[in-house]
Amino acid sequence: MKLLLDTCTFLWVVAGDPSLAGPARDAIVDPGNDVYLSVISAWEIAIKQARGRLTLAEPAQRYVPKYRRAHGYEELALDEQSALRIGQLPAAHKDPFDRMLVCQAITHGMAIVTPDPLIAQYPVRTIW
Repeated sequence: MKLLLDTCTFLWVVAGDPSLAGPARDAIVDPGNDVYLSVISAWEIAIKQARGRLTLAEPAQRYVPKYRRAHGYEELALDEQSALRIGQLPAAHKDPFDRMLVCQAITHGMAIVTPDPLIAQYPVRTIW
């Protein structure tokens, strides 16, 4: 299965945060699953750190690729098809980062690993 990590999920994995639920944790460590981190999450992390809303041990431009690679997650680029899907998405969620993750997951047939109940309102599989 192809898994797309929500931004908070990636940060919790890196931090070893106990907020990461059993089924989500199990899916992420299952060697049969391919785990991806979107450039959208990298963008969100960089913006939040720059605005002082997220504290990391190092600058986002080093932190994100370092820990993405350390955990063996693939990078998911933003493609045109995913970007254009945003116009077809219902307005259930107001967060633009989460909305783009939903578009990418739908376009690429992925499940999103997220605790966000608003994402579950979209036609995409969620794991938590």
